[in-house]
Amino acid sequence: MLQVETFHIKDWEESYSGLVLAENDSWVLVQHIPMDYAIDGYRLYRKEFVVHRERGEWETRIEKVLSLKNTKAKPPEGFAFSNTLAVLQKIEENYGLFEFQDTSEGEVFYGKLKEVKDKHLFTIDFINPDGSVDHEFTYDFDLRKLITITFLSDYFHSMVLLWKDGLGQS
Repeated sequence: MLQVETFHIKDWEESYSGLVLAENDSWVLVQHIPMDYAIDGYRLYRKEFVVHRERGEWETRIEKVLSLKNTKAKPPEGFAFSNTLAVLQKIEENYGLFEFQDTSEGEVFYGKLKEVKDKHLFTIDFINPDGSVDHEFTYDFDLRKLITITFLSDYFHSMVLLWKDGLGQS
C-alpha cells in the first residue's frame, strides 16, 4: 500500500511531501513529490528535524493517483541506511555527486566529498549551478545538521551532466 506524507521541518516555512519508502531510527526515505502528482527523485529527511508528519485528504488523493498510475514504492537499487557520511559517500559513488540541505531552508549544496575533518565535520568540492567546481569553497559542514539528502531528481541529473561536461566526461 502506498503511503504519502507531508513533512514539516523545524524552522522551515515550506512543507514537503513524499511517498514513504523506508525509514530507520534517524532517517525517512521518500520519493519526493515536488507538486501535485509528480514524483521527482529521492529524498532523505532526518527525523530529529521533522516536527510533524501529516497524512490528510490531500495526501490520500495523491496516493490514489499514484495507485492509478501503478506507481511502485521501492527504494533505489542498492540503497541501504547507514551513518550520514556513508550515505553521502554511497550516493557520490553511484551518481557522481550528492545534494543536501542543512539548517538553512533556502540553500542547497551540490558537491563531492573533499575532506572528513573528524567524526562530524566535512568539506566538499562545491559544484556551482553551471557545473563548475569551486575549489576555493572552504566551509565546514556538520554531519549532525544535515536535514535533507536528495538524489536522482531531474535537477540532480542536470547538475551531474553539467559537472561531467565541465570535466570533459559527458
